[in-house]
Amino acid sequence: MTSTTPRIDVEELRSLFLFESLDDDVLAWLAARAEVRVFDADAVVFAEDEPAEALFVLLEGGLLLSKHATGEDLVINETSHRGTYAGAVRAFTGGPPQRYQTSMHATRPSRFLWLAAADFAQLVQQQCPMAVHLLDGIYEGVRATESTMRQREHLVQLGVLSANLAHELNNPAAAAVRATEQLRTRISGMRNKLSLLAKEGLSPEMVAKLVAVQEQSVQRAQKPRPELTALEESDLEEEISDRLEERGVAHAWELAPVFAAAGLDATWVDDVVEQVDGGVKWDAAFGWMRYTLETEALMSEIEEATTRVSALVGAVKQYSHMDQAQHSEVPLKPGLESTLVMLARKLTGIEVRREYAADLPLVPGYPAELNQVWTNLIDNAADAMAGAGVLTLRTRADDSSVFVEIGDDGPGVPAELQPRLFEPFVTSKPAGQGSGLGLENAKRIVERRHGGSLTYTTGPAGTTFCVRLPRRSGS
Repeated sequence: MTSTTPRIDVEELRSLFLFESLDDDVLAWLAARAEVRVFDADAVVFAEDEPAEALFVLLEGGLLLSKHATGEDLVINETSHRGTYAGAVRAFTGGPPQRYQTSMHATRPSRFLWLAAADFAQLVQQQCPMAVHLLDGIYEGVRATESTMRQREHLVQLGVLSANLAHELNNPAAAAVRATEQLRTRISGMRNKLSLLAKEGLSPEMVAKLVAVQEQSVQRAQKPRPELTALEESDLEEEISDRLEERGVAHAWELAPVFAAAGLDATWVDDVVEQVDGGVKWDAAFGWMRYTLETEALMSEIEEATTRVSALVGAVKQYSHMDQAQHSEVPLKPGLESTLVMLARKLTGIEVRREYAADLPLVPGYPAELNQVWTNLIDNAADAMAGAGVLTLRTRADDSSVFVEIGDDGPGVPAELQPRLFEPFVTSKPAGQGSGLGLENAKRIVERRHGGSLTYTTGPAGTTFCVRLPRRSGS
């Protein structure tokens, strides 16, 4: 229960160390504006993140200040010292409307002086103008520094992602260019062999046989086949080469590796000879087959490369959530997967284990911001493992929340950093390699933007961060 009593008198105000140096006129002005509010034991005096409406000064009783962090309420201060103050302590500074940075409970029946934030600001500005200017400068400097560092962090992260993406795009693009150049040469060779066959004056029936054998060979080459050891592949090439030489094919050793790579064998050579049934130069016929199979292989390589480019572009779109509503019902798996694609270069040498729960429910949120969280956590895990280790992504859900766990098997968070791990500018990375804002930014997105929590466990066997997101807004 909370109640307001008659206004405080000047003598009681003078007995508080916060106001003891004020003259009678100022104390009278203050007494006319202040209230005395009474709270029962365990009553909430004010709650974290609510608008900071007033300054509270303890007159009698006890108070407890707490702050929500790492998924629990941490006690900041518990005292019965008369004159202790909390609440809108920075009301005198400029800028946007402020919010309470902590929560305060009465630990026993208590009386508090209540002074509206605007009145407290006026009092301080009139009594201590120089101090106000100095403190304003300090606060603005801190805010400007933090804003600059956040922008730098985002630019650095964007640069890392851009470099990863450029590397990932370059490989398939270069493969497609290389295959295209080779394809032009193979098509030229195919035309040459076809010209040699044409000079023999082949009948339509013979041409039909050659085309049929060509189609059969291509279809056979496209079928899945078991992987061969280097020795098995060498033996297969030798068998094909011997059979081609038996048919009088010159440079059989050049053709054999192509046929072997396509999954063909010496029996296939016999089948071609049997189906075509003579009347053709085997050099030209098998040469034409060689260029046909190489052309098919190169077209498959181009298809794979361009498909990879398309998949990367799709991953970028998924990661950035272009053309999608800012707030929506978010499936978490696509965001995790697109983040892995964006960070693929940094994850080279690291084994990624996925332990995704089936039918994971959607969560209300901001998908692009959640991808920033995954980026920070996965990037930190990769740094912790220094290019070698196991990255584990695990999802699960209960009736109220969805959980995403991102773990590494690195050396763990140093003991001296653990109490301050989510504070701005705290980092275990060498100077110049991290701003210390990644985890703080992730925590802010998870807790303030999504109403969830970000916690971690750590030890010599590694570190696991757990993101809890409510299944319903406001949960």
